[in-house]
Amino acid sequence: MKVLKFGGTSVGSIESLRNVKAIVESIDGQAIVVVSALGGLTDRLIAAAKAAADNNLSYLDDVKSMTQRHIDIIDNVVDESRRNEVKERVLALLSDLKRMYDGVYLIRHLPQMTLDIIVSFGERMSSIIVAAMIKDATRHDSLNFVKTEKWYDKSIADQKLTTELIKREFFTPFVKAIVPGFISTDKRTGDITNLGRGGSDFTAALIAAAVDAEVLEIWTDVDGFLSADPRVINDAVLVSHMSFIESMELCSYGAKVIYPPTIYPVFHKNIPIKILNTFNASAPGTLITDSPLPDDLPIKGISILKETTLFLLGGNLTRGVKNSVSRTFNALAKKGVKVFNVTRSDGKSGLSFAVASSDADTTFDLICREFAPELSDGIIALPERIDNLATIAVVGDNMRANHRTGARIRSTLTRNGLAISAFSEGASDTTMLYMIAAADANSALRQIHTLLF
Repeated sequence: MKVLKFGGTSVGSIESLRNVKAIVESIDGQAIVVVSALGGLTDRLIAAAKAAADNNLSYLDDVKSMTQRHIDIIDNVVDESRRNEVKERVLALLSDLKRMYDGVYLIRHLPQMTLDIIVSFGERMSSIIVAAMIKDATRHDSLNFVKTEKWYDKSIADQKLTTELIKREFFTPFVKAIVPGFISTDKRTGDITNLGRGGSDFTAALIAAAVDAEVLEIWTDVDGFLSADPRVINDAVLVSHMSFIESMELCSYGAKVIYPPTIYPVFHKNIPIKILNTFNASAPGTLITDSPLPDDLPIKGISILKETTLFLLGGNLTRGVKNSVSRTFNALAKKGVKVFNVTRSDGKSGLSFAVASSDADTTFDLICREFAPELSDGIIALPERIDNLATIAVVGDNMRANHRTGARIRSTLTRNGLAISAFSEGASDTTMLYMIAAADANSALRQIHTLLF
């Protein structure tokens, strides 16, 4: 059995939805199809909710626009025999959505619980449309079987319970099952929640792992993983195969092909992932598996994590602060802040690490709170912070032993006048990192790509 996931661009237009129909109906046998909201709709739902909370009546125009978009799509992709039924169901949801916005407008307040309900409408409507347009398809509501629990201030998937419920949901025979991605319910309260950014990918991975799928196919708007962002590198090459770890690293450092947590459930089951193009279905795509293949490229790709902030925690760390590294990383992990170790190029001693700039203020506050006694006693100094950086990740096989490549990269960047603020070589089997000024990121990417490809 295959599990397929179609993202927003794949279900965002009449043309793309017809491609989805052809792809799914060409599958011989059972398939589970996870769909996102229509392309751009989630952002529109959020923007309208914020407008209502600001007592701005523009949300009414948004509702009208969303309504017309869904009606137009239904008229063009759903068979005439089912069209009225589908319109009725979608219009009922849009009516509920408008009542939610009206309530937000009246109280001038947008609680998180209300926003979670509002953004759920996108996948609820798209899955109804897709289920109606595909032959022998039935809709299965993920609100019934994708369950979350609270972890600090976030909702995270309860994978054990979700797996049990998925197995129960798909135990009875079906041909093509259509599932809304992203959305879920709290296992204790039943309130609508969601799996966060990239949640539809994660929904598909949870289902694939639970049903022991033969493959998880992620259908998107690119031919697969490329060696670099094609918007910056015109001659970026398609990477036909990479490992689970390599794909996770590329996406963790800026590649937008797949949401990194997606990979964990299928990785543990050794279920292959294929990245395929809804708009170019004949393209071979990228295969992601556990083991290398004989013709694998040594370097799989280069990605950029823009808006990165570098921190240095200096002072007498060895004598004055016990387990300073674990204290730092544990304090940040509890708030969901991803941290990566780097070495300062200027040779300054201390604990150097970097985070996404969106987490920089939180990071500074957490470090000051964690080390308040040591800061007060003067054992350590206030964390030094450098903003407006970008992190370039070079990902490939056995990078830990690839000292010559690291030296060549640093030499190339320096020779071309690009200052490296910090780097990491040898800390990972798959990834080398280079932090430079954000304004120089694209130039550095071009130079490294020319060097390695």
